[in-house]
Amino acid sequence: MDRTYEEPESIRINPDEFEVIRIEFLAQTREPSFTFSDGRISVNTACIRRLPDVDYVQLLINAQEKKLAIRPAQEDDIFSFQWASARKEKRMPRLVTGRIVFMKIFDLMGWNPDYRYKIVGKLVRANNELMFLFNLNDRQIFERSIEEDGKRKTSRKPVFPAEWKDHFGIPFSEHKKALQVNLFDGYTVFSVKDRTAGKSSNTADEGGDADE
Repeated sequence: MDRTYEEPESIRINPDEFEVIRIEFLAQTREPSFTFSDGRISVNTACIRRLPDVDYVQLLINAQEKKLAIRPAQEDDIFSFQWASARKEKRMPRLVTGRIVFMKIFDLMGWNPDYRYKIVGKLVRANNELMFLFNLNDRQIFERSIEEDGKRKTSRKPVFPAEWKDHFGIPFSEHKKALQVNLFDGYTVFSVKDRTAGKSSNTADEGGDADE
């Protein structure tokens, strides 16, 4: 049976009148993410899978724009650290202890060091290099509490910034600018000492998951 389709109607719209819905409001399992928890930092498996040949990376911070970037680096680079390890022939994220950089970022953002923070990012190309870009203002907060038995519990339901309440996302024009980065404009390379405990991020934190 033949089916006929009508040509779609041509209309004009102004993208700047729309908001781009935040990825944080949708399922994020396959999206790159960066996590801060208990003085340690880690990425999820989505990051590792997107750059399967990268073993060492640099951490860059733009304190003025509140952005974090992860850039591939060489092992012999003094500022690089190993972000993944092989586990039964499967690359897994590594938890990296870096309490100094952890507290500096928390002081910069005014965050609670007792909570777990997660930021969803994107793989972008900047200055002809592939890297992950994360906006620290777009954080998800996983609060922690102490149970009656004295054990600490991490909420699996994130708390979003209060300013997101009345919006679906960000203006289209702002979204386009959000993915633009110039490595030579305001970014500082942080030294993160690799003192990992040899655990992957899906087992190290009660509120974390390597695929989240």
